[in-house]
Amino acid sequence: MPTQKLLARHIAALTALTAAFAANAQDTPAIEEVTVWGAANSQRAAASHPSSILTQQDLVSINVTTTEDVVKFEPSLVIRRRFIGDANGTMGMRGSNMFQTSRSMVFADGVPLHYLLQSRFNGAPRWTMVSSSEIAQVEVLYGPFSAEFSGNSMGGVVLIESAIPQEREFHFDSSYFSQDFSAYGFSDTVTGHKMFFSYGDKIGDTSIYLSYNRLDSESQPQSFYFGANTTAANATAVSGGVVGNDERSDSRLWFGDTGVQDTLTDNFKLKIGQDFGDWQALLNIAYEDRYNGSNKPNSYLRNATGATVWSGNVLQDGFRNNVPAARLGVSEQERDSLSLGLRVRGPVAEGVIFEANVNQFEILRDDNRASQANPGDRVYTLAGQVNSFGDTGWKSAETKLAFDEFLMPGMGLIVGARHDAYELNLDVFSTTDHRVGTFNRFNSRSGGETDINALFAQLNWDINAQWDAGFGVRWEAFNSNSGYFSRDVASTPEFDLVAVPKASRSEVSPKFSLGYQVNEPWRVAYALGKAYRFPIVEELFSQYSAYNAISVANPELQPEDGVHQNLMIEREIAGGYLRVNIFQESINNVIESQAEVLPGGLTVRTFIPVDEIETMGVEFIANVDDLLIDNLDMRFNLVNTDSEIVRNRPDPTIEGNVYPRMPEWRGNLLLTYHLSSNWNAGLNYQYASDSFGRTDNLDRENNVFGAQDGFSRVGLKTDYNFANGLKLGLGIDNLTDEVAYVAHPWPGRTFFANVSFDF
Repeated sequence: MPTQKLLARHIAALTALTAAFAANAQDTPAIEEVTVWGAANSQRAAASHPSSILTQQDLVSINVTTTEDVVKFEPSLVIRRRFIGDANGTMGMRGSNMFQTSRSMVFADGVPLHYLLQSRFNGAPRWTMVSSSEIAQVEVLYGPFSAEFSGNSMGGVVLIESAIPQEREFHFDSSYFSQDFSAYGFSDTVTGHKMFFSYGDKIGDTSIYLSYNRLDSESQPQSFYFGANTTAANATAVSGGVVGNDERSDSRLWFGDTGVQDTLTDNFKLKIGQDFGDWQALLNIAYEDRYNGSNKPNSYLRNATGATVWSGNVLQDGFRNNVPAARLGVSEQERDSLSLGLRVRGPVAEGVIFEANVNQFEILRDDNRASQANPGDRVYTLAGQVNSFGDTGWKSAETKLAFDEFLMPGMGLIVGARHDAYELNLDVFSTTDHRVGTFNRFNSRSGGETDINALFAQLNWDINAQWDAGFGVRWEAFNSNSGYFSRDVASTPEFDLVAVPKASRSEVSPKFSLGYQVNEPWRVAYALGKAYRFPIVEELFSQYSAYNAISVANPELQPEDGVHQNLMIEREIAGGYLRVNIFQESINNVIESQAEVLPGGLTVRTFIPVDEIETMGVEFIANVDDLLIDNLDMRFNLVNTDSEIVRNRPDPTIEGNVYPRMPEWRGNLLLTYHLSSNWNAGLNYQYASDSFGRTDNLDRENNVFGAQDGFSRVGLKTDYNFANGLKLGLGIDNLTDEVAYVAHPWPGRTFFANVSFDF
């Protein structure tokens, strides 16, 4: 169906929905205000910037365990969290898919959590640096429509604010969760628990907040394996393998999985807030200690005597395959991270506010140690491989001035400057003992640095009671330096490195918005933004050779170049609002991680730009309190997205294809019924149609490992607040136990039990 007809059909349907909701909405009860660190947040964009705000009351129907749970039901936003405690909980927004991690930004109390060092599954925000239990409010801004944010806001920005202790307070909460999971040759129950404790107080002008968060979780297997075809004559006859299709409908013999992964994360946080008259300062220190162990891989294969077969050439049901020894090896990751943030804010003159944010994030240790074979394999030795990050992290500093009235009443101006510097260094080396990671010899090394300096100005003008406008401009200067990757020459004694030449580039990104209050309930707004997303360190310099993967550097990448538009039609109703957003994005030089799996299972990957991607979307949002009956609150959103590869000169055969991981339909529903002032019952629902994982769109098989399945997941939640500060809760996610894959499997039916106590 042509885009114009499709768009017209959706607008008509959404208009009908708007009228229906407007006719049935009732008055809304007052919401208790919460004092947050960012109460005077000058980062708020123009009123015409598409956005969404979440308060604690909006989270009642969600089974919240980790921070990403808080935002996963927001419009046009997807979180790829494969299990509770997943370090790879990537986020996609609007026309940016879940693996385009450098196109979204996350801040907590002004401290960046987005991870602009790596991409794809490695580029998830550091969600665990903030506990879900400390969040007071979240604001989501969609698209690069404010000059205050870099081109990394192509998808959007998540602004998290925590509460300010106003008196002495103690909080404790704990959650237990459990799921049964079955797929291929695996069937078992996996469990986990979360424990959080915090202390807060305000002594004079000083606020103190201390917290400890511990998350101990098991996951369902994350990968299932099939063997590469072989003609070897010495194949061992086996049984137990599972015959089934892969995502491209090729018949395979699946021989094993990664087994249950054990994850343990400890997070310690100290926040000190200080009032100096009208000035405020907030010091934020967070330390994370994370362990992930994949020590229980499963082999489904058995030989004639019933013994487990872990590697070698095998023969079953006409499949003659090779099982690499390293495929079912064991591994452990240990990661320690430290985040330091300082925010200072105060008036420098009447109506003029100064704000500064300084941050440093440092990986103190990040080592992944893997064996060459499974300990149960006859070929097993202590030899292995270590991936180790050193001198990796970022530093940022920003200052800005916000003028309440600039030149005339109703005109506000924000001007500022920002500096971001990133460094990543990755060593891959062989070890004689994978358990402790003893160094043997380098296999590969790569790394480098980037920095971006920016100046910006954003003017927001309330012209009169009906009209408002926004004008912005951002200048950014990008530099890459100190880049290197290894290309060892056997004839030289040292491990040889190749230096990558420096590169620099500057760009200017204009912004514009215009809003019109048609009458009292109706409002129309248009936003237009130009954005450049510069390549990150991994995309430029990452080159390594591991057991099952090779990555090739591409230091000549140019920035992604996007033009973004949004038309919003909103109607205020009793109890909330109804909103339709029509958005369009045209992005050139889209940096895509393109990979090819070679015979034997070896993956070769590099970052190659796709010339142009165009995305059109229509989004309907209905947030209404007291819907149809008293005490029934609803947050509902539905989006239709058409994302197409318009131009690709290196491989024109993919032109016209759907861009990967972009479902045509996505929707979310939160329903909360307040049975009393102390008792809530809620229902949540998530839906997505299926999508593709490859630019060639050849992965069309559903419900198999590697597929990009659609899903329809129902959840339930209830909690009861006792008068003494005790609260108990029960919940279920994926009530119907639907099996679905987003390459890796989504969790099965999961049960939750929660307890919290405030005193």
